[in-house]
Amino acid sequence: MNMDLSPKFPRTLVENEGGGYYNWGVADSKVLGEAKVAAGKLVLKPRGLALPHYSDCSKVSFVLEGDCGVGLTLPGKTKDKTAFIGLKKGDVIPVPAASVSWWYNYGNSDVVIVFLGDSTKAYVPGEITYFPLTGSLCHLAAFSPEFIARTYLVNVEQAQKLANSQKGLFITKLDQEEAEGIPKPCEIENIWAQNIYGASPDIEVKNGGKSTSLTGTKFPFLEEVGLSVSRLVLETSATRAPAYASDAQVFYIAKGNGEVQIVGLEGKLVLNAKVEIGQLFVVPKLFMVSISADEKGLEFVSIVTSTRPVIGELASKNSVMNTIPSILQASLNVTPELNYNLKRVMETGTTIVPSMNLFQA
Repeated sequence: MNMDLSPKFPRTLVENEGGGYYNWGVADSKVLGEAKVAAGKLVLKPRGLALPHYSDCSKVSFVLEGDCGVGLTLPGKTKDKTAFIGLKKGDVIPVPAASVSWWYNYGNSDVVIVFLGDSTKAYVPGEITYFPLTGSLCHLAAFSPEFIARTYLVNVEQAQKLANSQKGLFITKLDQEEAEGIPKPCEIENIWAQNIYGASPDIEVKNGGKSTSLTGTKFPFLEEVGLSVSRLVLETSATRAPAYASDAQVFYIAKGNGEVQIVGLEGKLVLNAKVEIGQLFVVPKLFMVSISADEKGLEFVSIVTSTRPVIGELASKNSVMNTIPSILQASLNVTPELNYNLKRVMETGTTIVPSMNLFQA
């Protein structure tokens, strides 16, 4: 089975004075469709508004830069159905399929949000399809004026004006007067979002880095989208030891550069590539992946398409190889001395390994 797992940059879907939306598609990366995952990136300029819409993918949103407000409506809910939430750098908010959202940058700097999701039920597996509720491609411009008139209890002339007044392709920029009419979002603690930057790391290694994960157990709203999320920060030349997951994984490089290796079927190295900021790559289920930072370090955010994934680690105290010493030695076909060293690492090590001299005796 040949898979192109090489890291990819997104394509521009729309770009204007309000910001831009960029997506990864199956035309460039077939593995998105094969793994049934999807991704996109939203950039909003100050006063930029991503118009109300819904989509066919459940996803999580990572705020990588800036402060913004998101309006979220869950049609199937009777309680906690709608909210206007203030988000800041590091916030993670799930957006279930078919839920309506809009995003507004009320700050003075650009907002950058990355969406990573599950495309199992998507029209095009591997891509997010959006359904705009307003703007030049919305439903209002498609239905006849008579249908719109009956829907909103207005006359046909008013319905025609409503349809003709739609502007913007997914993103628009508000003028100063319009912006002053937007209320400030709720910034109190809420059930909708959690800040992964401020969460306590699951693993933290001096001179190595830190890893933080949010699952359905820690963040119940993730159950609505069937995903778990992680953030990994690697310091200079540090490495995340090889590991696999029971479900597909998607990685987005938020900062820095490095190298990624993936081992797949029949023990074959299926990817050995450099990665850089702004790129995305997919790791199919049960494939083993390891990532190393360069001299400037590396940060990425990722998802696993399960709220409670099974993670298998090759090294560290949670290593799946940590078994009876004699079995380990016979299986690896090594000397007792090397077996002892490997066993010690499996009992005391971590998945994050600081920079080290690889050629010392």
